[in-house]
Amino acid sequence: MIVVKFHPDAEAEMLAAAHYETQQPNLGRRFLVAVQDAANRLAATPGLYPVVDLDVRRCLVKTFPYGLLFRVRDEAFMIMAVMHLSRDPDYWKYR
Repeated sequence: MIVVKFHPDAEAEMLAAAHYETQQPNLGRRFLVAVQDAANRLAATPGLYPVVDLDVRRCLVKTFPYGLLFRVRDEAFMIMAVMHLSRDPDYWKYR
């Protein structure tokens, strides 16, 4: 079974982005569901997503302006960032 793991900083980004809940009822929950859907898609077909830096690929989150940046490691996927698409694209590289 393939395991999807979140880097601690990526998990913090995902939870911080759940601020959508303060904008509209259930929007934060829908964001988290969309992130989980993206994680499921990348686990099923990792080669489908473009390489954005060396061995890091990006899977877009449907409906929201976010992307999951991830690395494939043996039988696991490490999500390095839950990145807002208008943010500096290199901020996560220290991870």
